[in-house]
Amino acid sequence: MKLWNRLMCYCRRRSPWLFHMNSGSCNGCDIELVASLTPRYDAEQLGVRLEGSPRHADILCITGPVTHNAVEAIKTVYGQVYGPKAVVAIGSCPATTNVFIDSRTLDGPLNRHIPVDVFVPGCPPRPDAIVLGIAKAAEILAVRGNKLPVESVMVPVVESASACECAAKAAASEVQL
Repeated sequence: MKLWNRLMCYCRRRSPWLFHMNSGSCNGCDIELVASLTPRYDAEQLGVRLEGSPRHADILCITGPVTHNAVEAIKTVYGQVYGPKAVVAIGSCPATTNVFIDSRTLDGPLNRHIPVDVFVPGCPPRPDAIVLGIAKAAEILAVRGNKLPVESVMVPVVESASACECAAKAAASEVQL
């Protein structure tokens, strides 16, 4: 049985499947999440795959501030993701409600309703920061398979000067043409 558990932890770390949920965002983070899956940032090299059903996903990615209308849907989808699971809050809105902090339509930050494992800050965050956040969540999944306690992680903001090396190489090759 230990061999089976080690194999499952290895697979979760090497090929996390994502389910993306928008809880009322402006779609800026949604666009960046999809951009992180394109060949320029190539999150698929990590085995990342965007799934259409939460029952097939390992990682739940949530964007946008949590609205009153979305709270029950978030809890339902969180319950449908089989364990062990990880939650990634993409953008500043699910973490702090950002500029919408005094809005009557919001129901607070995401971690008030479900446990969040990784916060990816930014408005919107860069695709390479999202890939880093998903990689951290995959590491958490591998550890969580062994039943060890895991604390929340804040992904550092990626500065434009230290952007993805492959993007810098692509930009340099475009200039040379």
